[in-house]
Amino acid sequence: MSEIERLTITLPTDMAACVKGAVAEGDYASTSEVIREAIRDWKMKRALQLQELAALKTDIDKGLADVAAGRVKKFDLNDIIERGRKLLASRIPSA
Repeated sequence: MSEIERLTITLPTDMAACVKGAVAEGDYASTSEVIREAIRDWKMKRALQLQELAALKTDIDKGLADVAAGRVKKFDLNDIIERGRKLLASRIPSA
């Protein structure tokens, strides 16, 4: 097992009550267990955010490279709006 370090944290009253309630209801054995799971969830969410950000940066870089290489075409705003309306209409179930 990894080493354990003791930390003292300060929480708003409502969050503290939530943590204590989870322990009182038997969902967790201790307040520390609640916090550990919350941090594990946060780490996973943060990793997904970083992956999404990296993918977005890659897409932006690709788009900028396409512009720099002249791989662009003019677009018709009305055509884009019409395609969007058709796409939306195809997703809305008929009454």
